[in-house]
Amino acid sequence: MAPSNEDTNWAMGAHLSAFLAAYIALGFLGPLVVLLVRGERSPFVRQHAVEALNFNLTVLIYVAICIVLAFVLIGLLLFIPLGILYLIAVIMGAMRASAGQPYRYPLTIRFVK
Repeated sequence: MAPSNEDTNWAMGAHLSAFLAAYIALGFLGPLVVLLVRGERSPFVRQHAVEALNFNLTVLIYVAICIVLAFVLIGLLLFIPLGILYLIAVIMGAMRASAGQPYRYPLTIRFVK
């Protein structure tokens, strides 16, 4: 059974809402809110919200590692590919949610199941 338009919109929101607070390292809040508001009602929305939440928490850890590594200059070089990965992965997740398909983020630690 295909997810409803409302479910695909909430699932897209789980991915795209991360952009709202990502610049202050709180990108996980958007997916967390979607998970808490709609996760119980729709398995499709829950799956996308959990993936987006896990990815944003993982990226937060990667950013912290880059900051530590910035003291030896390698961290500064890692920010660029990390930013590109973040942008592309979030857009891909939103596109898959819009199409009603599942999506798994790459290089993600699965904190929430």
